[in-house]
Amino acid sequence: MKYWIAFGFIGQICFSMRFLMQWIQSERKKKSVIPMSFWYFSIGGSMILFIYAVFYLKDPVFTLGQAFGIVVYTRNIMLIYRHKSAIIG
Repeated sequence: MKYWIAFGFIGQICFSMRFLMQWIQSERKKKSVIPMSFWYFSIGGSMILFIYAVFYLKDPVFTLGQAFGIVVYTRNIMLIYRHKSAIIG
């Protein structure tokens, strides 16, 4: 049980890091910026929290929320890479 709680905290920390990364980048640029690390922390944190919700909490509401987030974050990364590819090549 303690391992699951630690696992959940790791997911929450990972998920929260995205806000810290976004804030730091925005402060550096003096404008609102969403860095790639935001999307990677979003996916990582959501995946960990999804596993935590499915196997430990057994909470369908939390599970569905995290599952939807994973899809959205993955799609954003796909769109970013597609846009970069179009510009480069």
